Amino acid sequence: MYELNESSFDPITFVLTGIPGMEESHIWISVPFCLMYITAVFGNSVLLFVIITDRSLHEPMYLFLAMLAVADLMLSTTTVPKMLAIFWFSAREISFDACITQMFFTHFSFIVESSVLVVMAFDRYVAVCDPLRYSSTLNPSVIGKIAVTAVVRGFCIMFPPIFLLKRLPYCGHNVMPHTYCEHMGIARLACADIKANVWYGLTTAVLSSGLDVVLIAVSYALILRTVFRLPSPEARLKTLSTCGSHLCVILMFYVPAFFSFLTHRFGHHIPSHVHILLANLYVVVPPMLNPIVYGVRTRQIRERVLRLLCPVGECPCPGLGSRC
Repeated sequence: MYELNESSFDPITFVLTGIPGMEESHIWISVPFCLMYITAVFGNSVLLFVIITDRSLHEPMYLFLAMLAVADLMLSTTTVPKMLAIFWFSAREISFDACITQMFFTHFSFIVESSVLVVMAFDRYVAVCDPLRYSSTLNPSVIGKIAVTAVVRGFCIMFPPIFLLKRLPYCGHNVMPHTYCEHMGIARLACADIKANVWYGLTTAVLSSGLDVVLIAVSYALILRTVFRLPSPEARLKTLSTCGSHLCVILMFYVPAFFSFLTHRFGHHIPSHVHILLANLYVVVPPMLNPIVYGVRTRQIRERVLRLLCPVGECPCPGLGSRC
């Protein structure tokens, strides 16, 4: 292990303990996380491949799904492999620079995905509430600007914490009760005042993710208001079913993330294993569910995935027929 001293720029090795108090169960806990990660990587890769290779899917809704798939792949791949290495091989050590890098890409991916979810909510709002202006509102130029804005936004929010953490002295406290590195988890290992880190994290969380949640809620509230005015009960039920599944996945993304964030600052009486388990959920469960809820439930994507996995004339699935 590297020698630690007062300089924040000297090489440091942190130790990630995994899930505190559940070390003996790490092997068993790793099984569902491994399966969810494999499902997330496979599902998002297939979704991305189908959208990229099929020009008929180069429409706003599907391009936003592709952005979401990229963010999901980045979020899960930044965190889960290290988590599994801890569970399987007790590979707990991580260098300071590697920890900072993991922290950056974890939060960066979260911010980008949050931005994409806002845009997807707006996309659905325009499609349902103002369909005649859909094509002119979400044209290719606007979509390109949205993608760039999401990336730049994530970079601008996550660039300052790198320096906020590097300026701190780390005087020997190197054990982090977590499965991956995050901003406040690293800051709490410093032997100096971390108020700047706390306030920066709180401010950016409220003004970025907090604002995103409000915008998503407003979009879906307006969608539901329009849906309840539809004359057809079947159309209402179909739209409500779609909105309901979307909202469930959105809640699975934000609730554990905000719980983890707030626990770092206010929930000192929350058991560590509960905090870490929930912090692990938002990096793997939404990436696993998003391709199913947003992709497979969409008829055009479902048909193309079936065609990809089951070519015409070779489909063993009864009842699918030409849809394969």
